[in-house]
Amino acid sequence: MSDSTSMTSSIIRSLGRAKGLDTAAKTVSGWVDAVTHPTWIKNALSGSWLGHQLHPVLTDLPIGAWGAAVALDLTGGEQSADAARRLVGLGLIASAPAALSGASDWSSTRGADKRIGFVHALMNASASTLQAGSWLARRSGHRRAGIALSALGLGLTLSSAYLGGHLSFVRGIGVNRTAFQRQTSSWTDVAADSEILDGTLTRVVVDGVPVLLTRQAGRLHAISAVCTHAGGPLDEGTLDADGCVTCPWHGSRFRLEDGGIERGPASVSEPIWAVSVDDGRILVRSPAAA
Repeated sequence: MSDSTSMTSSIIRSLGRAKGLDTAAKTVSGWVDAVTHPTWIKNALSGSWLGHQLHPVLTDLPIGAWGAAVALDLTGGEQSADAARRLVGLGLIASAPAALSGASDWSSTRGADKRIGFVHALMNASASTLQAGSWLARRSGHRRAGIALSALGLGLTLSSAYLGGHLSFVRGIGVNRTAFQRQTSSWTDVAADSEILDGTLTRVVVDGVPVLLTRQAGRLHAISAVCTHAGGPLDEGTLDADGCVTCPWHGSRFRLEDGGIERGPASVSEPIWAVSVDDGRILVRSPAAA
């Protein structure tokens, strides 16, 4: 490991241990939870309709606009001043939905991840403030000051993006927790039919993969017992009358029928399993093998 990588890792670990951030982070997280409480808002910001998290998609827009503005400043000369200013403004507009979607995802994190995410958000807010100052300076005819503010803002944005990458690729925030589960092609005996009572949630293991068995209105269902969002144990959640199971950790709701998402923060559907009853025994296997 290089000295620079070691130093960066040390800084990030220090941020993760900075419990002094907890009070402010908890307060802001509460505000975010209040705003995103309606299901349609949570689903829209989480990317439940998209099939993966929305935030990474939206972050490309402000970064691209601000990066292009700096490129024009460096290579385009005075004739590119208007275009660069418009790009700074477009980046500011695009940063708002990116920030909202990121805040929605962040509010469901805990511990070190929440602290690092809070610093990530503060850095992005500071970068947006610098870009707003740049736009105003350019509009007022102070192009050199605007260029300097844009460059500083872009540098801060890229540094913040490093923290975002750490949360995604090192800490696994936003990664589908069922992506690497093994598929089982053969029917596997997991329980006696009489053991699965109506309205109960039962965890079984099929070839090392946790599976949730439940019966509702007499019908058997089998889906992954690991929440795709953050790995929460669905068998410790609640079975709802509308045919959904709710994760006990962050409140994601999945349909038993097809594993589809009724409410985020999950953005990936829950894997379902084929289930049958033979001679009083419950058998399951991966649906791809059915």
